[in-house]
Amino acid sequence: MLGRLSWAAIPLDQPLPLYAMGAVGIVILVVLGIVTVKGWWPYLWREWITSVDHKRIGVMYVILGLVMLLRGYSDAIMMRTQQAIAVGDAQGYLPPDHYDQIFSAHGTIMIFFVAMPLVIGLMNFAVPLQLGVRDVAFPTLNSVSFWLTATGALLVNVSLVIGSFSRASWWGYPPLSELAFSPDEGVDYYLWPLQISGIGTLLTGVNFVTTILKLRAPGMLYFRMPVFCWTALAANMLIVAAFPVLTATFAMLLLDRYLGMHFFTNEAGGNQMMYANLFWAWGHPEVYILVLPAFGVFSEVAATFSGKGLFSYRSMVLATLGICILAFMVWLHHFFTMGAGADVNAVFGIMSSIIAVPTGAKVFNWLFTLFRGRILFTTPVLFLIGFMITFVLGGLTGVLLAVPPVDFVLHNSAFLVAHFHHVIIGGVVFGALAGINYWFPKAFGFTLDEWWGKASFWCWLIGFYLAFMPLYVLGLMGMTRRLQHIPDPSWRPLLLVAELGAIVVFLAILCQIVQLYVSIRTRDQRRDLTGDPWNGRTLEWSTSSPPPAYNFAVLPRVETIDAFSEVKRKGLSAVEEVYEAIEMPRNSPIGFIIAFFATFTGFALIWHIWWIVILGLLAAAVTVLVIGWSENRQHEISANEMAHIEQARLGLGRPA
Repeated sequence: MLGRLSWAAIPLDQPLPLYAMGAVGIVILVVLGIVTVKGWWPYLWREWITSVDHKRIGVMYVILGLVMLLRGYSDAIMMRTQQAIAVGDAQGYLPPDHYDQIFSAHGTIMIFFVAMPLVIGLMNFAVPLQLGVRDVAFPTLNSVSFWLTATGALLVNVSLVIGSFSRASWWGYPPLSELAFSPDEGVDYYLWPLQISGIGTLLTGVNFVTTILKLRAPGMLYFRMPVFCWTALAANMLIVAAFPVLTATFAMLLLDRYLGMHFFTNEAGGNQMMYANLFWAWGHPEVYILVLPAFGVFSEVAATFSGKGLFSYRSMVLATLGICILAFMVWLHHFFTMGAGADVNAVFGIMSSIIAVPTGAKVFNWLFTLFRGRILFTTPVLFLIGFMITFVLGGLTGVLLAVPPVDFVLHNSAFLVAHFHHVIIGGVVFGALAGINYWFPKAFGFTLDEWWGKASFWCWLIGFYLAFMPLYVLGLMGMTRRLQHIPDPSWRPLLLVAELGAIVVFLAILCQIVQLYVSIRTRDQRRDLTGDPWNGRTLEWSTSSPPPAYNFAVLPRVETIDAFSEVKRKGLSAVEEVYEAIEMPRNSPIGFIIAFFATFTGFALIWHIWWIVILGLLAAAVTVLVIGWSENRQHEISANEMAHIEQARLGLGRPA
């Protein structure tokens, strides 16, 4: 009846999971209680849960990423603490089995449910506004994409309470992830959530490629688009090309586990190396799926806060497209040590060095943009400067690892851990935080507190260097990755420094929470009444803060790069708006409903409860058919109604 599920799946004999489960349960109950007492459920259902507004969906993506950042960080601090105390004769507080689950969950959560939601959230919020359009190409599909991503995050966290998570790391290499070596539900808790969320991500890629290529304001040619739109286009083209590879790879591994097939078992005619090839054929483009939107954020920040147009706009665009292509030509450097041969290693080593060229060109673009500019040292600018220094250093270690003989020595060491975090934290996390601070007033109508924002930046920067620079040294000293116990006591001083760095990063997260709290408390003094608090250059700053659901009452006409800056430079005065009737999508519960059924279906697949799987799939299919055949999916706002709404919203007096 319940497949493999039994009371034994609940870790009653393990205090740490029970404490975590209790703490999370209390937080959830408190939040639900507050929402119920305040009577917020109708508002949440109407304005957020069923919303198909790209701005609301973008904000929900960012909230999901920040919440999961807390979960992923908790895994990181637990690992750091274990390594700092489990030295010599001391065994620490995490048994090997639990430690393996933690480092596997940490990587999975940080890549799929922190970095991805943060960058997709920023793209969701800003790209349609920058393009001068009213929404994405497929608004309802956008909602489905978000809720499928949230489903994957929920299922991963269920493994805290029921059962256990994978012990095969975040890449799930066979044979460790095959049934013979992982017979319990752990690997299934890894595969099914990522399959579900991966479908949502693929739909996002299709949506944004279509939006950017087909929906742009009148006059907005490709080479008039903001750089963030270009980086979003490149990232989403990579999603469309790469995520089907990951989906197929996981499908084959699931067939191995569930139906006894042997795609990746060498002794039965399969090929374990094929999994590594397929995974990293997705995995290295994934790095650029994450970092390219961050590059776009920094481009917008550099231009806005230096008061200048971006230096050599076309070279920035061409570098972005070059990275998009080269991203598919370097995947094998992730397993130089696995016997591909000297010639193959040499080709991929050369390509791994070449891809650093367009990335380096971007750094010069940002530097020359700032050069002789009237720089305002706001929080986003500090993250830009910290990013450039940190990312260049991380890139240099990447070029070093692109040399196969060097990689043979360092690949399985802590040096590689330091390099990867150098790039992801210094690039993606710093970029996401810069974007949040930059676009927050556009989303909510008031600015974030600068003092606490800058305090958070300095804690992030100092904490990062304290946490990961020692790992470079430890890697050169011979410390390998994924150690639950430290055999060499001479490594302990550097591990204690890394632990201190993790604590400082926690202070950075606390500063962000305080920043948000203080900003909300003092929002009346921080109101953005102009819609343009930063003297911005692109179209999102030409509408009010926050923008209306339809973004623009009249679509802007674009004649040059940095269209809004050009309008302000020419001193064009406001003219009488000529309103036309527009159609806007209605709210739809389909995303939430499909996610509801996907959650139960995914859980049932993990535990082999086949009758729930069948019912869940049927219910989801019926939901799609019923809502898909509905004809009441849009509503019209007449020209007269639009005039009333705009004049009331902007306080322009009596209706025309």
